[in-house]
Amino acid sequence: MGGKILVLGSGGRVGSKLVRSLVERGERVKAASRGATPAEGAETIAFDYRDCSTYGHALEGVDRVFVMAPDGYTDPGALLTPMIHAAAARGVKNVLMSVIGADADEDHPYRRVELFLEKTGAQFIILRPNTFADNFHSHWLEGIRHGVIAVPAADSKTGFIDVRDVAECAAAALTTNAFSGLAFDLTGPKALSYHEAAAILSQAIGRPIVYKPVDEETFVGMLATAGVPEDYARYVAGVFRPVREGRMDRVTADVERLTGKKPRSLETYAKDNAAALSA
Repeated sequence: MGGKILVLGSGGRVGSKLVRSLVERGERVKAASRGATPAEGAETIAFDYRDCSTYGHALEGVDRVFVMAPDGYTDPGALLTPMIHAAAARGVKNVLMSVIGADADEDHPYRRVELFLEKTGAQFIILRPNTFADNFHSHWLEGIRHGVIAVPAADSKTGFIDVRDVAECAAAALTTNAFSGLAFDLTGPKALSYHEAAAILSQAIGRPIVYKPVDEETFVGMLATAGVPEDYARYVAGVFRPVREGRMDRVTADVERLTGKKPRSLETYAKDNAAALSA
């Protein structure tokens, strides 16, 4: 593996941390994003999944690529498969970020992407992270400012994972051939309800936060009021169905298997991000 590593979505929450981790390991990195967001120690390039003319330059000199769909898209297959195909045709190893539980349903949008990747014949590793703990200081921050987390998760539990652990797993997957052809379900060390998560966040920032379960239609309405397009609002609402069905409460040892370290707890996440949660 003497070529460069292409990180797609390098300006995002996972991608930015992944680039940093790879650079620290001494890897040569191409950091690709639509806005060509600068990344220290990496070659920065402009890339757009929807513009195939950007693929050639992105893949030049590359032998490994990290592929993930950015927020805001409801059809990951249409977005990702052209680039996966282009990379595989050049013999580039793909590390795909999917979602936990995708393998339980052959019609799941991400499962279709996984199957497409598997059929290309290229080397691959699939990462399926659980819900990001970091959503609390990004997607749900406005609610936290008002002391309420309102999502359609009922009383079910989730194995929240710190984005730093996802990035470190991706870095491990990109820098070894030991795990080629395998899929990993990435979770935090403990499954928690949103009631329990709210209590942990409250402790970290020193003011009360409560969890208010809502139904899907109420949730879609809340997102629409915040300016989220209805189709994407319904897509996000659908993400919580497996939570309510108890399919997101799994805890695995896959983070430690990939990185040699145990995953960070939600308490650690909350402590380390207290300033952002209090913003």
